[in-house]
Amino acid sequence: CRTGHAHLGEYYSKFVPLKNIDCPCGEEFQTREHILRACPWYECHRHILRKVSEDVSLSNILGMEKGISALIEFLKISGAFTRDGMKRKPPEEPEYK
Repeated sequence: CRTGHAHLGEYYSKFVPLKNIDCPCGEEFQTREHILRACPWYECHRHILRKVSEDVSLSNILGMEKGISALIEFLKISGAFTRDGMKRKPPEEPEYK
């Protein structure tokens, strides 16, 4: 997205000025790079990205098909970039009557 829309301080600082831009871990300015490479909240899931790039290099991850697959898995499992930072719940099956 050209505007960089995401649920993180980096976006909020430009488009939602009253929203807190700090990371819940205590980092003063929450960025994509911080979440993917350094945020302690997601350390237990970062091994998924390190399988593809030991230093979690975004250019390496985004430049390879297996890197993109790893990023998708990381996002699904970790809940990173969600509004509340929690893992997404599976969609509920519709109930037909």
